[in-house]
Amino acid sequence: MVVRGRPAGRLGNCGDTARRRLHQGGLGPAPVVLALAVIWAVFQSLNANFLSPRNLSVLSVDIVGTGLVAVGVVFVLLIGEIDLSVGSLAGLSGALFATLNVNHGMPEGPAVLVAVAVGGAAGAFHGFVFTKTGVPAFVVTLAGLLTWNGLMLYLLGAEGSIGFDGDGLVAMLTSRHFPTAVATYGLAALGTAAHLAVSLHDRGRRAATGMPCRPAAEVWGRTALLAAAAFAAAYVLNRFQGLPLALLVFLAVLVASDLLLRRTTYGRQVHALGGGAEAALRAGVDVARVRVSVFLVSGALAAAGGLFVASRLTSATQVAGSGMLLINAIAAAVIGGTSLFGGRGSTWSALLGVLVIQSIASGMALLGVQPAVQFMITGGVLLIAVVFDSLAQRAAAARGRA
Repeated sequence: MVVRGRPAGRLGNCGDTARRRLHQGGLGPAPVVLALAVIWAVFQSLNANFLSPRNLSVLSVDIVGTGLVAVGVVFVLLIGEIDLSVGSLAGLSGALFATLNVNHGMPEGPAVLVAVAVGGAAGAFHGFVFTKTGVPAFVVTLAGLLTWNGLMLYLLGAEGSIGFDGDGLVAMLTSRHFPTAVATYGLAALGTAAHLAVSLHDRGRRAATGMPCRPAAEVWGRTALLAAAAFAAAYVLNRFQGLPLALLVFLAVLVASDLLLRRTTYGRQVHALGGGAEAALRAGVDVARVRVSVFLVSGALAAAGGLFVASRLTSATQVAGSGMLLINAIAAAVIGGTSLFGGRGSTWSALLGVLVIQSIASGMALLGVQPAVQFMITGGVLLIAVVFDSLAQRAAAARGRA
């Protein structure tokens, strides 16, 4: 019996996936994970408090605001564009929430929805202008950066900040923890089991249709590594205050966005557009709709990230709208493995990238190093990531021509 020209008992070509990835110049998340391990080892050797349960728990909350913004940036980078307005939209979101809630008495729930909706609408507007006029997204979102930053400053007024209820809904986003071990270990077990089930299902489906797939040993090996990391994280979090609500929200956004991009028609259209607008158009992709939608997602997630930044401070300030949030969000996406040239990347890259950036910031703070040094180190890491991305892109293009 032969299945698509293959001998019976050998469904698919399991093992080709890894070789093909290496041939195309992609190493996946391995370099970032290795770099993160080195960073943690160095800082732990310099300060024994770096890997303490308290510091790692704080780190897991600190990454969320920038991480959510970075997830939105990944959507835009996948189509080969850039969104420079995300930092200003994050700041505007916090200022708008505080203005509605504190100055005008709107309940926190509706104020949050309005702030996120405004961020999404602003992002969709950027995408619409870019799509309909042909003005580069760089220029459109740069104008948005200035406009929304100005509106944020106007809302904050002369004092430059608006404090809100430290026990309210938004403040709870970063202060609430689930102290029971069931929450942390249950999440670790659920995530590991879901990853294994999905991986085995994908392997079986690809093998049955004769497509390249991962060997079973690799699937189980990846699952074992994920389980080790997940249960280690659960153990550390339980030794302090338990599972942070902020981290739970961030992981939920990562899973949902990953499913959207990898397992839906819309996600395939986003990746296709990153490979070239003309080719995507000929393949039947509604290029205008996809472009507007990714900027909408970017704006909405930037607004959500801004609320988490404001939650950390229990006030809306100019900090969220500063250029550093924009730089860190883009850097997180690129350092994590999303290509600046479009078509390649994952929302999980935002998690890896923001872990690298925030780990450097946390380590520097523990050592009492000036922020200037932190900026230089982060800039160097970003440059290395971009150089590797460019070299991989050139290598893939050269192999394509060959």
